[in-house]
Amino acid sequence: MSSLWTLHKEEIMDTDRIAQAVAFAGTALVDAGAIAIRYFRRPLNIDNKLSDGGFDPVTRADREIEDFLRQQLTSAFPEFGVIGEEQGRSPGTSGIDWIIDPIDGTKSFISGLPTWGMLLGLCASDRALAGMMYQPFTGELFQGGEGEAYLVRGEQRQRLRSRQTALLADATLFCTHESMFVEPAHLAAFRRVAARARLVRFGADCYAYCMLAMGLIDLVIEDTLQPYDIVPLIPVIEGAGGVITDPQGRPPLQGGFVIAAANADLHRQALQVLALTPR
Repeated sequence: MSSLWTLHKEEIMDTDRIAQAVAFAGTALVDAGAIAIRYFRRPLNIDNKLSDGGFDPVTRADREIEDFLRQQLTSAFPEFGVIGEEQGRSPGTSGIDWIIDPIDGTKSFISGLPTWGMLLGLCASDRALAGMMYQPFTGELFQGGEGEAYLVRGEQRQRLRSRQTALLADATLFCTHESMFVEPAHLAAFRRVAARARLVRFGADCYAYCMLAMGLIDLVIEDTLQPYDIVPLIPVIEGAGGVITDPQGRPPLQGGFVIAAANADLHRQALQVLALTPR
């Protein structure tokens, strides 16, 4: 027997336990949304995590959300580890980790734009088991796992399907910002794809990946991502029928340079144009 929740210890994780964890996580994430809304579009103290002249903001909202989720998840599932953007890793005993980005898109959050989201995933060492993005301002919960993806809004549950755009020339491409591509070769590669796409837009953070899963855009290409930026989104993309990898076609579990495409043909074309070889 094999499934998304099969581990390489020659044992199969209790799928009921995983299902319980995913259901609990969805409720906890929605509950944590109340914290985010309490601070969104209100005066807020902002700290800069960088001291080299760059700007990587963090707020009280980020810290309180991660604190809340860590406490909830660890209390209910003590065997799972936790990896969070603000507090690092707390190891578990199961080989399974929660991965938390309390606010993905803090720059959008502090600017009052609703393209940020709260990311929560469940992963093994070699795969993303389940993931979700919650946008409390719009009330949208995007969930993925076991080859399916859904948008949950209140009592409504909508199956997500990425679209079948066949040609790069017809594609809509999103990226948060070109400044993500710190290596000149990576920026040049992105621009090669952008020059061939029909439409290029910037600034959507994690929301762009969910719009890809929803069938509204075709490509997202970004760089210098951390695992917590992308791992929770992998099951959403794949569950909707999309493909998401690094430039060599591998699962982007460590972040870095990421290409998400609405379908395999479009993904193949983007990789060919990117033409990035392993270092």
